[in-house]
Amino acid sequence: MKLVWSPETASKAYIDTVKSLCELYYESGVAELVSAMAAGWNARFIVETWSQGGATATSIGLAVASSHTNGRHVCIVPDERSRSEYVQALKEAGMSPEVIVGEPEEMMNGLNGIDFMVVDSQRNNFSRALKLAKLSNRGAVLVCKNANSKSASNFRWRSVIDDGSRRVVRSVFLPVGKGLDIAHVATSGGNSGSGKGKGERRWIKHVDRQSGEEHVIRK
Repeated sequence: MKLVWSPETASKAYIDTVKSLCELYYESGVAELVSAMAAGWNARFIVETWSQGGATATSIGLAVASSHTNGRHVCIVPDERSRSEYVQALKEAGMSPEVIVGEPEEMMNGLNGIDFMVVDSQRNNFSRALKLAKLSNRGAVLVCKNANSKSASNFRWRSVIDDGSRRVVRSVFLPVGKGLDIAHVATSGGNSGSGKGKGERRWIKHVDRQSGEEHVIRK
């Protein structure tokens, strides 16, 4: 099996996220886009990381997406104060979230089959959580929000994904909100993208976050 895109489900999740946020937030963008992606790819296990003081619009969008896919949505928070704040914020939006308390990189061991994951690039250890994530054999879509932050300036997907059992099928940086860095990942247990033989050279696209210029390198 592999991840299959459903534009109808994506559209429904997008619209429902807009409805959920219209009374709580004034700006649109990241939450609606991420919700549509999670629903459109029919994500059955959605994981996100969050900490006290962070925005919850994206979390609401992910909760909406999971309701459309009949999936599971889990949020990992570092402490009880973060848990209380997160739960209260989502309850105000009419949602009952599943929350796990602990450091993301430590919690990954018990979360199997992730097919959609959102991490905050402002956290210093966000790349380690991505590296340790146990992805679905269908592949997965991984999202770094706040990708314009200093802690994400040197981040490269190949440093956490290309390890033999997983590979990046495609990636893109979107100047939405404070930046979204998105990767579609294939795993050795699935068929999420067209296969390429080992040793075959490939083109890598890098987008400069500051200037928006694209650089294509053959590796």
